[in-house]
Amino acid sequence: MANQLREIYKCEHCGNVVEFVQAGPAPLVCCGENMVKLEAQTEDAANEKHVPVVEEIEGGVKVTVGTTLHPMTEEHLIRFIEVLTEDKVLRAELKAGDKPVAEFKVSKDEIVEVREFCNIHGLWKA
Repeated sequence: MANQLREIYKCEHCGNVVEFVQAGPAPLVCCGENMVKLEAQTEDAANEKHVPVVEEIEGGVKVTVGTTLHPMTEEHLIRFIEVLTEDKVLRAELKAGDKPVAEFKVSKDEIVEVREFCNIHGLWKA
């Protein structure tokens, strides 16, 4: 099965996460095993802490992870927030202690998808 552009995969052993920037036919292997394709979730039963919220601001958009801010500790955090358009991927990489919020210089009308990756609960999209 061919891998598709912008798909995200995770290694179940070491936790490596990769995103395809070019589609290809080969399986993605890490730690001697095929990596698992992540399917973005859209509904969050855990107090709405994972679904990205997009807000128009002057000059672009602000993306906040959750209506209740997601924790940002070493053990549990949002690793990145992405805004996808037809021809661009805009990514903000986050670390422990950061707020789970990012601003992007893109019109809300251009956005195809907004997603984020939680190191424990996986991939989420708006």
